[in-house]
Amino acid sequence: MPVTDIESQIRENIRKLTPYRSARDDFSKGVLLDANENSYGSTVRSDLKLHRYPSPTQDELRQKIAEYRGVDFENIFLGVGSDEPIDLLMRIFCEPGRDSIITTPPTYGMYKVSANINNVEVKEVLLTDSFQLKPDEIISEAGEDTKILFLCSPNNPTANDMKRTDMLKLVTRFPGIVVVDEAYIDFSKEESMAQMVQQYPNLVVLQTFSKAFGLAGIRLGVAISSPQIISYMLRVKAPYNINKLTADAGLKAFDNKNLFKFNIEAILDQRDYVAEQLSFADAVEKVYPSSTNYLLFKIRNAKEIYEKLAKKGIIVRYRGNEPLCEDCLRVTIGMPDDNVRFLKALKQILDEELED
Repeated sequence: MPVTDIESQIRENIRKLTPYRSARDDFSKGVLLDANENSYGSTVRSDLKLHRYPSPTQDELRQKIAEYRGVDFENIFLGVGSDEPIDLLMRIFCEPGRDSIITTPPTYGMYKVSANINNVEVKEVLLTDSFQLKPDEIISEAGEDTKILFLCSPNNPTANDMKRTDMLKLVTRFPGIVVVDEAYIDFSKEESMAQMVQQYPNLVVLQTFSKAFGLAGIRLGVAISSPQIISYMLRVKAPYNINKLTADAGLKAFDNKNLFKFNIEAILDQRDYVAEQLSFADAVEKVYPSSTNYLLFKIRNAKEIYEKLAKKGIIVRYRGNEPLCEDCLRVTIGMPDDNVRFLKALKQILDEELED
């Protein structure tokens, strides 16, 4: 049965938590002599008043994101990348040493790392050979102490969308919190599940500014969920987790939506070109369909080729140690010149192997 009583899922100590109240929770204007800031100012020139602490909740940015994603302000939480929300959700819902989560390998590695840090058991239900979910097996694997299910769509590293019907089946049947990680959703033809959080109180959608917005360097992630879950995330987070420079860049990201769309279209065009070129190589056994800004492809002697590419200054990711990804490499779509360099280097390596 789906979770409707979110409060009952939250750890008792978190329910009783009195959050730290920072100086800026109370006052943000006036003669500010309450937070032991350096009143003489920053040594870095900026109009952002960097000598003052940032807003604890960054409400202006939350509102901007809410409008963009078609949800309410109360549905938005801002984190240091998506990794902070992942960690916070485990701290809120999972009792260390007792509770568990479910992941669906091959998938994003931080779910498991965060669980290990928080002393939370990880149960794994492998994807199918076509990298799709197994909803019935996932439901069967969930026990009383299984609190969170992490799904990634489009999936990393396999680059494909999960079937919407499978994800909705899990949202409505999983006896805990269902997290859908949409880091790459803006590259996909599928619609975001963000607006569904207003229908399903146990759904959390993760997004990021690192990929389609091209702002990996500012470390800004977003969790979209029911106001109840968001309120607990705001309680548990660090007081000033989003700094002024990050918030300012996040707001400016919405100033040029035409460039945002242009970059995505350019990346997708280049992705199709790289995929086509890879398919021509005899050593490449398969180029998997992609709804992201990267390609997963299966190639003979993948580990050796990965190392040879690195020696030529072309850095890709070896994914052969992931379940169902034997002899697979993952390549991010770069600028046109970068993609040509990658393809030429790969061809040179493959030609040299043939000569040997």
